[in-house]
Amino acid sequence: MLDFKYIKENSKAVRDNVAARYMSANVDEVLRLYDRRNTLISSTDELRRRRNENTASIKQGKNSRMREKLIVDGKSLKESIAAAEAELTETKNALLEAVKRIPNMTHPDTPRGRKDEANREISRHGELPKFNFKPRDHLELAANLNLVDFETAAKVSGSKFYYLKNQAVMLDLALSRYALDTLSRHNFTITITPDIAKEEIAEGTGFTPRGAETNIYALEDTGTCLIGTAEITLGGFHAGDIIDLDSGPILLAGLSHCFRKEAGAAGQYSKGLYRVHQFTKVEMFAYTRAENSERVFAELIDIEEEIFRGLEIPYRIVDTCTGDLGMPAYRKFDLEAWMPGRGENGVWGEVTSASNCTDYQARRLGIRYREKGKTQYAHTLNGTAVAVSRALVSLLENGQREDGSVAIPESLIPYCGFTEIRVV
Repeated sequence: MLDFKYIKENSKAVRDNVAARYMSANVDEVLRLYDRRNTLISSTDELRRRRNENTASIKQGKNSRMREKLIVDGKSLKESIAAAEAELTETKNALLEAVKRIPNMTHPDTPRGRKDEANREISRHGELPKFNFKPRDHLELAANLNLVDFETAAKVSGSKFYYLKNQAVMLDLALSRYALDTLSRHNFTITITPDIAKEEIAEGTGFTPRGAETNIYALEDTGTCLIGTAEITLGGFHAGDIIDLDSGPILLAGLSHCFRKEAGAAGQYSKGLYRVHQFTKVEMFAYTRAENSERVFAELIDIEEEIFRGLEIPYRIVDTCTGDLGMPAYRKFDLEAWMPGRGENGVWGEVTSASNCTDYQARRLGIRYREKGKTQYAHTLNGTAVAVSRALVSLLENGQREDGSVAIPESLIPYCGFTEIRVV
């Protein structure tokens, strides 16, 4: 979340930022509650001072009539303090809830816009494949090669679930291991994280665990939720800690399942494996000093590119517009892979993203580091190494051949043990 004093001193910029992100946070309510909180702190402190003076006077008083009056005054002060403290607690809680709805500030170079059409392309890598046949989409390829079963999963679990089968299972595991090995070479501590997190941890990382706008599943009567990304569990790893950044950033990688409601996510580009309720993902997370976050952000993007260059998949990097940043991101770059089977002539589809969240998550989670004898909030960053379901879409569609078989990139062969998938 943003610092209260920063909001007070930069209220116009904060309002403009809320509007640029197309959100409905009430900055005026935050300012009102902030002023009321400060007034209550002063008045409550004054009441406590008077109570202390009253207590001292009672102990020193020798005149019984005066002492009785002081005792009556003391009881009145006690009641006033209790009422003031109750109002102060209520105001603090209301202020915290109001400020949580205000998004992070936005990098000045971030493109302004509501939808992904406003994203700005930064770079491209790789040649788009040229087929001498009409390319199939991943749904047709997967059905012909007996790799994915959506119908049985719909019967068992509901729509947007699936069974991976045969070589698709090995590819899922291969992609995860390939990403983890890459991150190990870049000095990440690799983990398998829990698939469940406390709601306060999810909220601390900027996700809404309940309500109409949530994209994650709450587990009733437990105070927990299924994670939508390991960003939640990796971000919560150091919640409440004063961390040591003297040797450089703390780099964590997390393998997890991810669960998302994907409410309202319909359309031809959401079919099949591209947008599902459950998938496997390897996530990167970094804790760093404020002055190093831009550098670490660039490094996360470089690693994402390294992974997809190794998969021999054409991609582009886009600077995500303000309307698609979410709550915590100061800036976000998406890596979009070419998916030749989607649409009439192929389309770009987001497969990874990297976000610099500055100190927004750290303030909510209480993550600090020491700098010249003082503590300050760390900067946190996250990036997708590989989201397996979307990587499978791009692998199948870019590697397809006219006879319906699919070539496997060399980087994955040592992990999966085969060079191609073909109809048996």
